[in-house]
Amino acid sequence: MADLTKTRGTPDGTRELARELADAVRGEVSVAAGDRALMTMDASNYRRVPRAVVAPRDAEDVAAALRVCREHGVPVVPRGGGTSIAGQATGVGVVLDFTRHLRRIVSLDAEAGTAVVQPGVVLDDLRAAAGAHGLTFGPDPSTHSRCTLGGMIGNNSCGSHSVAWGTTADSVRALEVLTYGGERLRAGRGAAALDALPQRLRDGVRDLVNGDLALLRTGYPELPRRISGYALDALLPEKGIDLARALTGSEGTLGVLTEATVALVRPPAAKALAVLGYADESAAAEAAHTLLPYRPLTVEGMAVDLVGDATGLPKGGAWLFVEMGGGTPAEALARAEELCRGAGAATTDHLVVTDPARQRALWRVREDAAGTATRMPDGSEAWPGWEDCAVPPERLGAYLRDFRALLAQHGLRGTPYGHFGDGCIHVRIDFDLLTEPGIRRFREFSCDLGDLVVAHGGSLSGEHGDGQARAELLPKMYGGELVGLFERFKDLWDPAGGLNPGMLVRPDRMDENLRFAPLPRKPVDVEFGYPHDSGDFSAAVRRCVGVAKCRNSAPSTTAVMCPSYRATGEERHSTRGRARLLHEMLAGEVITDGWRSEEVRDALDLCLSCKGCRSDCPVGVDMATYKAEFLHHHYAGRLRPASHYSMGRLPRWLRAAAPVAPLLNALARTPLAGAGKRLGGIAPQRAIPELATEAFVRWWSKRMAPEGPGRSEGVAGSAGLTGPAGAPERPVLLLWPDTFTNYLAPEVGRAAVRVLEAAGLDVRLPEAGRRRASLCCGLTYVSTGQLDQARAVMRRTVDALDPLLADGTPLTVLEPSCAAALRTDLPELLSDDPRAARVAASVRTFAQTLEEQAPAWEPPRVDRPAVGQTHCHQHAVLGEAAEQRLRARAGLDGGLSGGCCGLAGNFGFERGHYDVSVACAEEQLLPSVRDAAPGTEVLADGFSCRTQIDQLTGRRARHLAEVLAEAVAAEAAGGTGGSLPGGPSAEETPPQP
Repeated sequence: MADLTKTRGTPDGTRELARELADAVRGEVSVAAGDRALMTMDASNYRRVPRAVVAPRDAEDVAAALRVCREHGVPVVPRGGGTSIAGQATGVGVVLDFTRHLRRIVSLDAEAGTAVVQPGVVLDDLRAAAGAHGLTFGPDPSTHSRCTLGGMIGNNSCGSHSVAWGTTADSVRALEVLTYGGERLRAGRGAAALDALPQRLRDGVRDLVNGDLALLRTGYPELPRRISGYALDALLPEKGIDLARALTGSEGTLGVLTEATVALVRPPAAKALAVLGYADESAAAEAAHTLLPYRPLTVEGMAVDLVGDATGLPKGGAWLFVEMGGGTPAEALARAEELCRGAGAATTDHLVVTDPARQRALWRVREDAAGTATRMPDGSEAWPGWEDCAVPPERLGAYLRDFRALLAQHGLRGTPYGHFGDGCIHVRIDFDLLTEPGIRRFREFSCDLGDLVVAHGGSLSGEHGDGQARAELLPKMYGGELVGLFERFKDLWDPAGGLNPGMLVRPDRMDENLRFAPLPRKPVDVEFGYPHDSGDFSAAVRRCVGVAKCRNSAPSTTAVMCPSYRATGEERHSTRGRARLLHEMLAGEVITDGWRSEEVRDALDLCLSCKGCRSDCPVGVDMATYKAEFLHHHYAGRLRPASHYSMGRLPRWLRAAAPVAPLLNALARTPLAGAGKRLGGIAPQRAIPELATEAFVRWWSKRMAPEGPGRSEGVAGSAGLTGPAGAPERPVLLLWPDTFTNYLAPEVGRAAVRVLEAAGLDVRLPEAGRRRASLCCGLTYVSTGQLDQARAVMRRTVDALDPLLADGTPLTVLEPSCAAALRTDLPELLSDDPRAARVAASVRTFAQTLEEQAPAWEPPRVDRPAVGQTHCHQHAVLGEAAEQRLRARAGLDGGLSGGCCGLAGNFGFERGHYDVSVACAEEQLLPSVRDAAPGTEVLADGFSCRTQIDQLTGRRARHLAEVLAEAVAAEAAGGTGGSLPGGPSAEETPPQP
């Protein structure tokens, strides 16, 4: 967090509050605009600007912060992962951020099946610790990789396994709580726990319960997912006087949790996933409750409008995902097959999945639904608000039909999915929350839907709590008398009203504090086209709905996002954090400097522009593009950082340096290199990569000369292309001589030519001469926000390439980052030029070219294990399936590392980024290379990835084309593939440049 000197734009009186908080607590205190901006929103439609943010180190800090806030009359909002969708994790006072320090698992008793946790513990961390003992925590919301136990207890979260293990309230045994008034208490079960309360609370609770026994016994609907309101019925004598359960789901309005004792469960040793197809959503909903007698672990439902083409699913228009457990794989499979037989004629088809990888792939569709459902098929926005209402499971089919009819009546659209076995439905609806008529419709629909839920005997909230989104409608569900009891209960625990005011009782209206209200009403003048957001930068920033998949701190072999967050653990270095800061920049209330904002600049500084969020974020936030846009405006008319001139204009410098490459390579090994790095804004720890003494295009030109080996039959060819003439008719491709291959790694280009020609392809390059020397994808200009120059470079490229590609000739690009720039940045920056889209559509990777243009060609067998790095741009933009298939056909066994190598073009070379760059590499890549057995091939198609491996491990990584070219040569020489004598392997240590 920022220090207290950064108080520009803070409200009156906040500086004094901040000073007292800083004196009282040992944790961080901030009133800086950037830190407050990060906490204005959760995953809901609502926004509130806090006065300060405190990250307490322990319970004593929490008590001290409450004391200071109480003395100043400032409200307090406890906050975990900020994934709440009803607004309860936002507030105007002091936000207590528990994710920074209070995230320790205090103890775990495997024999008793319990754990003691602090409120900031991430659910997956608890599950991992419990998993070592064969246990888990039962509730598992889709945000399990980043939601905290404190937030789950505050909202009484559930998840897909609630049909087996219930809600969070079912797993809570005791809570350590601090009230706003400073009282410390332990809320447990039974009369003894009530007796242990301070007298004021003990007497008050007894009077409230004993005074309205009949109302408490009759006022609550009976259904598994009744989350709305306070669970006062848990205090009834026949329910065990469970004070811990009564406080669970109170959304931080009664006390601040500092520690919790929770129960763990022992999951079955084996699981099988039955996927049942149904004709439509109603049929699936009608069937869900009939499967409960089979004792499933989950009964999840979704329809075709959520999963699209439904690849890999059985025939049908809707599906139930039913997980069955067993002591052995055979038992789990038998139970799943029994369930499928019992489902009978109601289904259209079914399958049973036992392979864990296939199960995970199917579950990812469900877990990402909270994000993917925020966009309608036509790209229009959809929002939470009625995300999780629940009805008795046996009424779900009828309710969904009425719900669909109500949507149509109001002219709205939504895609229901969720926990069909519990009667709980998630849905995001295409509300217009930007205009007054749209907001009126949002309110009218919400009131009508509240009536509909109640008519079906349901709960306004079935998982995420009421917050501001639904609390106003609680009288519809409970009646005025029981809501009056809620107010009395709140006043008993929090008479000053200091804890999360505006939630649950005496709530703000559902159409107040909407997070879109302060955004510009007209599109902002920007450079990129933002084709998926109708050219509107505000709409692009609004894509972030706050589900925070980017805050996953565990490395993934199948995802990249968000490497800088995993390296630092700071919200501002997550994709969500940066999107929030951009939102507040556009709003202009907290961050007031617009494009000149230092807060936004500093947060984007550690964005690697890896593009991982473009593919891994459920809603496709593209922070690399937003960063380039911001840097363009931020530095307009101003001096830029030195690295923007040195590395942002790298193609220009490399072109100028090519004639004197040997001299510059020699100078790079002298003390003068240090001075050069300082002038260029380059990290002193970095070695300067060696320049090629012969550029790839020069090698090609010599090869194509009349006396060269490639032109034995004369010079001819298509206009604008250079290549061998007189050869038999072969598929033609245009090989792109990217900057990195051309000037820094020409061996990759030479290898690619040999392999492509061996596969029977006719390789051409763009026309030789000075014009080709100026062609560039514009990547380095884009990544540093020099968009005017990027656009000029790209226009020259389009002018040259479009005529050469008009007949469908593929453009093969060896460097993944350049391929991604041509595929995405080019058409989005030249959105007014239809030729740019044609060029982008022609881009193919090396492996894609071989697969499409030479499908019958069999690569030589290499038959070696492989490690290395999949380039993050390859993962995010181009896809890597063709590369995986090509490696498998060549016998290169083993998966490459996920995540990001950490060098990321200019990022890892820039001064101040070295530590983060190395931390990213240490996550997966470097350990895999160090642990590789002798003879293992180290693969990396990206120049940055190869450079990072070389500089941090001393091992040489190679492009896949180099490995195959070596094997092609060995095969041609009469060998059987594999390395030639003296060929590189994982244990080699080449000389440093």
